[in-house]
Amino acid sequence: MPDFHTLVQLFNHFATLSLEAVGGGTAVLPEMQRVMEGDYGMHPADFTKIYSLGQLAPGPNMSMVVVLGDRVAGIPGAIVVMIAFFVPASIMTFLVGRIWDKAGDSPWRRAVQDGLAPISIGLMLSGVYALARTATTEVLTIGVAAVVVLLMLRTKINPVLLVIACGIFGGFLLPRT
Repeated sequence: MPDFHTLVQLFNHFATLSLEAVGGGTAVLPEMQRVMEGDYGMHPADFTKIYSLGQLAPGPNMSMVVVLGDRVAGIPGAIVVMIAFFVPASIMTFLVGRIWDKAGDSPWRRAVQDGLAPISIGLMLSGVYALARTATTEVLTIGVAAVVVLLMLRTKINPVLLVIACGIFGGFLLPRT
Protein backbone atom coordinates (compact mmCIF):
# COMPACT_ATOMS: atom_id res chain seq x y z
CA MET A 1 0.00 0.00 0.00
CA PRO A 2 1.48 3.38 -1.01
CA ASP A 3 1.87 6.02 1.63
CA PHE A 4 -0.75 8.72 2.01
CA HIS A 5 1.75 11.48 1.13
CA THR A 6 2.44 9.92 -2.30
CA LEU A 7 -1.27 9.69 -3.07
CA VAL A 8 -1.84 13.33 -2.05
CA GLN A 9 1.13 14.41 -4.14
CA LEU A 10 -0.22 12.48 -7.15
CA PHE A 11 -3.64 14.04 -6.66
CA ASN A 12 -2.20 17.55 -6.50
CA HIS A 13 -0.03 17.09 -9.59
CA PHE A 14 -2.77 15.59 -11.75
CA ALA A 15 -5.58 17.87 -10.56
CA THR A 16 -3.41 20.85 -11.48
CA LEU A 17 -2.60 19.32 -14.87
CA SER A 18 -6.31 18.70 -15.39
CA LEU A 19 -7.13 22.38 -14.99
CA GLU A 20 -4.18 23.45 -17.16
CA ALA A 21 -5.11 21.19 -20.09
CA VAL A 22 -6.46 23.95 -22.33
CA GLY A 23 -6.98 22.41 -25.74
CA GLY A 24 -6.74 18.82 -24.54
CA GLY A 25 -4.42 16.55 -22.66
CA THR A 26 -1.59 16.96 -25.16
CA ALA A 27 -1.21 20.52 -23.90
CA VAL A 28 0.11 19.32 -20.55
CA LEU A 29 2.31 16.46 -21.75
CA PRO A 30 5.62 18.30 -21.24
CA GLU A 31 4.77 19.10 -17.62
CA MET A 32 3.32 15.63 -17.05
CA GLN A 33 6.51 14.09 -18.41
CA ARG A 34 8.66 16.40 -16.28
CA VAL A 35 6.72 15.42 -13.13
CA MET A 36 6.87 11.71 -13.90
CA GLU A 37 10.60 11.85 -14.60
CA GLY A 38 11.64 14.33 -11.91
CA ASP A 39 9.37 13.42 -9.01
CA TYR A 40 8.77 9.73 -9.67
CA GLY A 41 11.91 8.64 -11.56
CA MET A 42 10.16 7.41 -14.69
CA HIS A 43 12.41 6.93 -17.70
CA PRO A 44 11.48 9.17 -20.69
CA ALA A 45 11.14 6.13 -22.97
CA ASP A 46 8.65 4.54 -20.55
CA PHE A 47 6.56 7.71 -20.55
CA THR A 48 6.54 7.77 -24.36
CA LYS A 49 5.52 4.10 -24.53
CA ILE A 50 2.65 4.63 -22.09
CA TYR A 51 1.48 7.67 -24.05
CA SER A 52 1.65 5.70 -27.31
CA LEU A 53 -0.48 2.91 -25.87
CA GLY A 54 -2.97 5.51 -24.66
CA GLN A 55 -3.29 6.80 -28.22
CA LEU A 56 -4.06 3.34 -29.52
CA ALA A 57 -6.41 2.16 -26.76
CA PRO A 58 -10.14 2.74 -27.16
CA GLY A 59 -11.64 5.65 -25.25
CA PRO A 60 -10.05 8.94 -24.29
CA ASN A 61 -6.36 9.01 -25.18
CA MET A 62 -5.49 10.60 -21.86
CA SER A 63 -6.72 7.52 -20.02
CA MET A 64 -3.00 6.74 -20.08
CA VAL A 65 -2.75 8.78 -16.86
CA VAL A 66 -4.28 5.80 -15.06
CA VAL A 67 -1.26 3.71 -16.07
CA LEU A 68 1.05 6.47 -14.80
CA GLY A 69 -0.71 6.43 -11.42
CA ASP A 70 -0.47 2.64 -11.32
CA ARG A 71 3.27 2.77 -12.02
CA VAL A 72 3.82 5.14 -9.11
CA ALA A 73 1.44 3.78 -6.47
CA GLY A 74 -0.36 0.69 -7.77
CA ILE A 75 -4.14 0.48 -7.94
CA PRO A 76 -4.69 3.24 -5.34
CA GLY A 77 -2.43 5.52 -7.40
CA ALA A 78 -4.33 4.66 -10.58
CA ILE A 79 -7.66 5.53 -8.95
CA VAL A 80 -6.36 8.76 -7.42
CA VAL A 81 -4.81 9.92 -10.70
CA MET A 82 -7.94 9.05 -12.69
CA ILE A 83 -10.14 11.09 -10.34
CA ALA A 84 -7.65 13.95 -10.12
CA PHE A 85 -7.16 14.23 -13.87
CA PHE A 86 -10.73 13.82 -15.09
CA VAL A 87 -13.04 15.19 -12.38
CA PRO A 88 -11.76 18.80 -12.00
CA ALA A 89 -11.71 19.41 -15.77
CA SER A 90 -15.16 17.84 -16.13
CA ILE A 91 -16.63 20.07 -13.43
CA MET A 92 -14.97 23.15 -14.90
CA THR A 93 -16.17 22.26 -18.41
CA PHE A 94 -19.72 21.81 -17.16
CA LEU A 95 -19.75 25.13 -15.32
CA VAL A 96 -18.03 27.12 -18.08
CA GLY A 97 -20.31 25.48 -20.66
CA ARG A 98 -23.37 26.80 -18.86
CA ILE A 99 -21.93 30.32 -18.79
CA TRP A 100 -20.73 29.97 -22.39
CA ASP A 101 -24.21 29.10 -23.65
CA LYS A 102 -25.72 32.08 -21.83
CA ALA A 103 -23.15 34.42 -23.37
CA GLY A 104 -24.58 33.81 -26.84
CA ASP A 105 -22.90 36.05 -29.41
CA SER A 106 -21.43 38.55 -26.97
CA PRO A 107 -18.14 40.22 -27.99
CA TRP A 108 -16.27 38.96 -24.92
CA ARG A 109 -17.14 35.36 -25.79
CA ARG A 110 -15.65 35.80 -29.25
CA ALA A 111 -12.56 37.51 -27.76
CA VAL A 112 -11.98 34.64 -25.30
CA GLN A 113 -12.46 32.10 -28.08
CA ASP A 114 -10.05 33.93 -30.40
CA GLY A 115 -7.48 34.24 -27.60
CA LEU A 116 -7.64 30.58 -26.56
CA ALA A 117 -7.13 29.19 -30.08
CA PRO A 118 -3.43 30.10 -30.46
CA ILE A 119 -2.76 29.20 -26.82
CA SER A 120 -4.26 25.74 -27.36
CA ILE A 121 -2.28 25.19 -30.56
CA GLY A 122 0.96 26.28 -28.89
CA LEU A 123 0.40 24.02 -25.89
CA MET A 124 -0.40 21.05 -28.12
CA LEU A 125 2.72 21.69 -30.21
CA SER A 126 4.82 21.75 -27.03
CA GLY A 127 3.36 18.35 -26.11
CA VAL A 128 4.21 16.93 -29.52
CA TYR A 129 7.73 18.35 -29.24
CA ALA A 130 8.24 16.85 -25.77
CA LEU A 131 7.27 13.39 -26.99
CA ALA A 132 9.20 13.66 -30.24
CA ARG A 133 12.32 14.64 -28.32
CA THR A 134 12.28 11.36 -26.39
CA ALA A 135 10.92 9.13 -29.17
CA THR A 136 13.17 10.23 -32.05
CA THR A 137 16.60 9.48 -30.69
CA GLU A 138 18.33 7.84 -33.66
CA VAL A 139 18.43 8.11 -37.45
CA LEU A 140 15.90 5.29 -37.93
CA THR A 141 13.27 6.79 -35.60
CA ILE A 142 13.77 10.25 -37.11
CA GLY A 143 13.26 8.75 -40.57
CA VAL A 144 10.10 6.93 -39.50
CA ALA A 145 8.73 10.13 -37.96
CA ALA A 146 9.47 12.09 -41.15
CA VAL A 147 7.74 9.47 -43.31
CA VAL A 148 4.68 9.45 -41.05
CA VAL A 149 4.43 13.26 -41.11
CA LEU A 150 4.67 13.25 -44.92
CA LEU A 151 2.03 10.52 -45.21
CA MET A 152 -0.31 12.43 -42.89
CA LEU A 153 0.14 15.67 -44.83
CA ARG A 154 -0.13 14.17 -48.33
CA THR A 155 -2.63 11.31 -47.97
CA LYS A 156 -5.85 10.49 -46.20
CA ILE A 157 -4.49 7.43 -44.40
CA ASN A 158 -6.19 6.87 -41.06
CA PRO A 159 -3.70 7.88 -38.32
CA VAL A 160 -4.61 4.76 -36.34
CA LEU A 161 -3.25 2.65 -39.19
CA LEU A 162 -0.02 4.66 -39.10
CA VAL A 163 0.27 4.10 -35.34
CA ILE A 164 -0.26 0.36 -35.78
CA ALA A 165 2.26 0.22 -38.65
CA CYS A 166 4.83 2.12 -36.59
CA GLY A 167 4.25 -0.21 -33.64
CA ILE A 168 4.82 -3.27 -35.81
CA PHE A 169 7.83 -1.66 -37.47
CA GLY A 170 9.33 -0.66 -34.14
CA GLY A 171 8.62 -4.04 -32.59
CA PHE A 172 10.62 -5.82 -35.27
CA LEU A 173 13.33 -3.35 -36.22
CA LEU A 174 14.15 -1.19 -33.22
CA PRO A 175 16.33 -2.44 -30.38
CA ARG A 176 14.58 -3.18 -27.09
CA THR A 177 15.03 -0.56 -24.34
